[in-house]
Amino acid sequence: MSNTNLLDTPIEFLKGVGPQRAQLLRTELGISNYNDLLHHFPFRYVDRSKFYPISTVTDTGTFIQVRGTITHVEVVGEKRSKRIVATLKDSSGTMDLVWFQGLKWVVEFVKPGQQYVVFGKPNEFKGKFNFSHPEIELYEHYIQLGNEGLHGIYSSTERLKNFGLDSKGFFKLIKQLIAQLKGKLPEFLPEKILQKYHFVLREEAWKNIHFPLSSEALKEAEFRLKFEELFIIQMRLLKIKSNRNVYLKGMKFETVGQNFYHFYNNFLPFELTEAQKRVIKEIRTDMKSGKQMNRLLQGDVGSGKTVVALICMLIALDNGYQSSLMAPTEILANQHFQTISELLKDMPVKVGLLTGSTSKKQRELLFDSILKGETHILIGTHALIEDKVKFNNLGLVIIDEQHRFGVEQRSKLWNKSEQFFPHVLVMTATPIPRTLAMTIYGDLDISLINELPPGRKPIQTIHRFDDKRLDVYEFIRKQIASGRQVYIVFPLIEESEKLNYKNLMEGYDMVLQRFPIPEYQISVVHGQMNAKTKDWEMQRFVNGTTQIMVATTVIEVGVNVPNASIMLIESVERFGLSQLHQLRGRVGRGAEQSYCILMSSYKLSREARLRIDTMIKTNDGFEIAEVDLKLRGPGNIEGTQQSGLIDLKLTNIAQDQNIIESARQTAQFFIDNDPSLEQPENASLLQFLRENNKSKTNWGRIS
Repeated sequence: MSNTNLLDTPIEFLKGVGPQRAQLLRTELGISNYNDLLHHFPFRYVDRSKFYPISTVTDTGTFIQVRGTITHVEVVGEKRSKRIVATLKDSSGTMDLVWFQGLKWVVEFVKPGQQYVVFGKPNEFKGKFNFSHPEIELYEHYIQLGNEGLHGIYSSTERLKNFGLDSKGFFKLIKQLIAQLKGKLPEFLPEKILQKYHFVLREEAWKNIHFPLSSEALKEAEFRLKFEELFIIQMRLLKIKSNRNVYLKGMKFETVGQNFYHFYNNFLPFELTEAQKRVIKEIRTDMKSGKQMNRLLQGDVGSGKTVVALICMLIALDNGYQSSLMAPTEILANQHFQTISELLKDMPVKVGLLTGSTSKKQRELLFDSILKGETHILIGTHALIEDKVKFNNLGLVIIDEQHRFGVEQRSKLWNKSEQFFPHVLVMTATPIPRTLAMTIYGDLDISLINELPPGRKPIQTIHRFDDKRLDVYEFIRKQIASGRQVYIVFPLIEESEKLNYKNLMEGYDMVLQRFPIPEYQISVVHGQMNAKTKDWEMQRFVNGTTQIMVATTVIEVGVNVPNASIMLIESVERFGLSQLHQLRGRVGRGAEQSYCILMSSYKLSREARLRIDTMIKTNDGFEIAEVDLKLRGPGNIEGTQQSGLIDLKLTNIAQDQNIIESARQTAQFFIDNDPSLEQPENASLLQFLRENNKSKTNWGRIS
């Protein structure tokens, strides 16, 4: 059995686990084998190397450790108030240890005359300090276990604790596992990497991440294991990218022809920004290279991604190929269809729309037109991936807000071309910090539109407390009088649809009092509406029939109303930073000055204040995304959930940027200099990557 296979050993075979505990570990924490347990890291550490004299205990807020001899044990009280009180004595004084539960075990274990180590958080009772239900063990046993040094505290669950797997239980299991793995965690990083970064050896790192004798040893172990985790990910991503470039052929779009020039010279609605021109050039270079393009296009809300996508689709058409654009919602698909159809209305380009609402008769006509190649651009929702949709010669696939689609969904669209693989452009309006993009989308080439179209005025963001509501309403009234429209957004209360509805209706009544019908017309959108009613209400706002839209959430992506100049966000403290930025991006799309008004109560947490201050300070989505990453961590940033290759156990993307950069550069060095890892000094690395690459599906072909 290889060492990697040893880590695949089912967890029940570890001494001290057994079938019952193994089943609980699987269902409660997803720990199925030795490797999973090894990666169950402590979430914090306490210093168990220091013993405090009992007389110096004066704080109830921190965990401390004392050592002494039990001088007296007695049972106090009866029935429900029954407890055991033991007196612990050292050279400086005495203190009580108290237990209200597990009394039978305490009576058997805690004996007068024995020396113990006691660890816990002190309580103060009648002017004296005591420990309630402390961790306690014989001093002799403490020394044997090697508990001195930093002591890891492990997460657990109530069910696991009932079976003895609290933090201390995990400590013992992992101690047993590390002992069993001694001499069986060989080094796989090449010597030059070990020397360059002065890494401790792998076995030592794993021991010190769980049982560090000092904070310095812990730092060295964390640095080594975080690098290893990131390096493996980057090697896989860059290898996928390298293989695609070498082995996957794409259509050659060598011509920039009549459709492109006719549109560019006659129908382009505004002068392209330098950023848009740069991005089109990057995409054009990919599409004429003969290799399949896999590119991520990042552009903040309103930066002009749709026009870039359209120009790329016209280049595909000039080379005789069809294009498809897949959007996550019907509203967004409809909007793309309307925008692109309007831009191309005087050109001989046929655009089709396929969504869940497309009738059976329309579908049949559309399917026939697509198969014959008469429909040049097909826009739609996930309906595009249905088996019945067959293209004549699909050459370019564009996926908007790609984090909304799973990998398998995207692969179905990608595989609709039978000869060559279509070029793939994935777009997102969610700004992604550089280190996160490098980790999550490390196998894609990245293009960035970091300029807004000319004539756009920066949105003014203002924070107002609830007591200024009448002033805010008066400001809104003046804006409506000058012909503008307004969004008023209320937060979702995730726990209850009824509460959401109540929250919205109370807000609607409040708005109605100040903006009465028929003088004002109001659209209402909420989660309990069916799609048809919701679309109707949205459309009334889009075409200007209503001046105000009240919603529990305005669809963050895809509502484009250039005449809307105010976004009023109620109870702003209940929104995440990324969501606030997306909502703000719904205004500022016309030539008029636009405003985002953040309303809150005076009671704000430190994080809520930071979110509000960030929104006021900057309109830069990437700066906002960096703050959001620090506040929430990568697991909640849109896009990370869909990535099957990324499984970070130890790394914090917001804090470990330098390690990410180092791992990426090192992986790139190997891919550039020894892509197949054939050199003798890389043999261990090659074997390790082979044994750890358990994915059966070749997701590398899919963006």
